[in-house]
Amino acid sequence: MSVEPYLIHVPQPTLDDLQARLARTRWAANTDADEWRYGPSPAFLHRLIEHWRLRFDWRGREAALNRFAHFRSDVDGVRIHFIHERGRGPNPLPIVLTHGFPDSFVRFERVIPMLTDPAAHAADQADAFDVVVPSLPGFGFSDPPPVAGFTFRIGDLWHRLMTDELGYESFAAHGGDWGSTVTEQLARSHADAVVAIHLTDVPFWHLFQKPKDLSPNEQRFLERSEEWQRTDGAYAFIQGQRPDALAQALADSPAGLAAWIVDKFYAWSDCRGDLERCYTLDQLLTNVMIYWVSNTIGSSFRPYYDFTHAGVMRWMTEGVKAWVGSTKVPAAFAMFPKDISHPPREWAQRFFNVQRWTTMPRGGHFAAMEQPELLVDDIRAFFRPFRTEGRGPMAGAGASAPRASRSARA
Repeated sequence: MSVEPYLIHVPQPTLDDLQARLARTRWAANTDADEWRYGPSPAFLHRLIEHWRLRFDWRGREAALNRFAHFRSDVDGVRIHFIHERGRGPNPLPIVLTHGFPDSFVRFERVIPMLTDPAAHAADQADAFDVVVPSLPGFGFSDPPPVAGFTFRIGDLWHRLMTDELGYESFAAHGGDWGSTVTEQLARSHADAVVAIHLTDVPFWHLFQKPKDLSPNEQRFLERSEEWQRTDGAYAFIQGQRPDALAQALADSPAGLAAWIVDKFYAWSDCRGDLERCYTLDQLLTNVMIYWVSNTIGSSFRPYYDFTHAGVMRWMTEGVKAWVGSTKVPAAFAMFPKDISHPPREWAQRFFNVQRWTTMPRGGHFAAMEQPELLVDDIRAFFRPFRTEGRGPMAGAGASAPRASRSARA
């Protein structure tokens, strides 16, 4: 049995070393500015690091994360960390939720209880889900990818995890950022097992495809995307071309790591100049801590490297897979106004079987953290019809339980 319970417990020497590094932070020049023009506001970053050093309670956050049932499993030779929470309802629909960068499995901390126990959140218990939240290879407590190009195989890993390891016959999937790419992989390659998918963006790699019959809306979208890549998207070029040079600096400096990650949360959230409108300092630091304690910032860059260095044959293969599979699986899109890109529906319809398109009134890239209620409501509504079409979990939902006993806290 390869599925084993897992408890998050960071060794005390790791935390002591972190405290020493925070106390010795060497600040860059011009640290009195309260602007985000050149990156993180120095004033905000000072306050964040001070909070991290003096008031942030990792052991408390660790205990809060451990209220979920964590596991690790060897899937095709890669040890994957995941949360598996059973739904409280008459027929929970299994769903795998996939995070992106620079977040982690904690992206879904607030939505897991809403999806598993809707009755406790003023919703219909018939909308309950069995929720599986894996950490991408090279993120958090999952093993790093074993070979270059492994990002293109994660969808297959998730399929193995959900079916072979957890015993689900079919399941739903949701993702954003890299999570949307992995979710598309699932849809195109495993349409027999995936009942439907829900995304918060159209995977960015489709920008590499430029059809000749673009609508005016699509043309404007591609122009805006190219402009974004020249400005805000510079981080992706760095992480995709020379990732280890940056990784060494961030792995050695907690203040540098926090600056790199928090800068993206500021730029990609609906915060209107005040990041704490969307997240508490503890929320931001919990996500940063996952990268720090696991020393995975370098391996988290690997998907960018894989996509940047994919050759012609790889893209031809991916294109064929998308053509064969993605348009068979029903898809929904929840579009948040302050996300990175804003594709028109007709762009998504080129690659997906779009059955639902929701334009959200507020929120950004990290919707599950920033606007969990809006996201959960849309997920519930979209997947409701698929609970009655004979494509839910295997008869006798107990088959979905991991093949190892759950810990007492589960």
